[in-house]
Amino acid sequence: MPPGPRAAYEAWFIALVLVGTRLPGPANQVTLARAYLAVPGLVYGLQPGGLGALAVTVALASLTDLLDGTVARRFAQPSNLGGALDPVVDGIFFGAVAAGLALGGAYPIWLALVVVLRYLLPALVGGVLVLAGRRPALTHTLFGQLSTSLIAVLLGWVALFRGLGQDASLVVVAAAVVIPVSTLLVFANLAWANRAALRGVEAASGG
Repeated sequence: MPPGPRAAYEAWFIALVLVGTRLPGPANQVTLARAYLAVPGLVYGLQPGGLGALAVTVALASLTDLLDGTVARRFAQPSNLGGALDPVVDGIFFGAVAAGLALGGAYPIWLALVVVLRYLLPALVGGVLVLAGRRPALTHTLFGQLSTSLIAVLLGWVALFRGLGQDASLVVVAAAVVIPVSTLLVFANLAWANRAALRGVEAASGG
């Protein structure tokens, strides 16, 4: 049980259970598992003694990220909903972890904001396109997948190193370079993939 008030976890889990009842298919439930881990990830990041547990939490979340696509293909249920849900849940989880590490003093606050922006901005732009009657391309981009993998590794390593009492400064320096660069590449990749929708022409949606 992570530290902190139990009621906060229960409220978060109950809300996600209610959301989960509206999501069809086992793959979406696997994806949603990362959202369940968001609050524990945030709280572990705030506690110096919880960083080892945070590294395990990040590893578990990364495992679900690998499994959801496999499960969708196994049950022949890849969908636009799953494609949209995946980056939203990634943003919730990795944003929570980055915020916890930053507020706990293990990670620069500006870099945590970059992690949050990496997922928040595409979600906001996608929402605006939908409201404008356009169809964003719900596809996994190369740089999007690479960026999420790098964020998972770098956040996990910061937590693991500090949890083991090791100097994590080189990992933080690497994150300060890699995460902003990969985020810019993600934005460029998404803008190209959605260039038709951004110009006002309906884009063909991907699987």
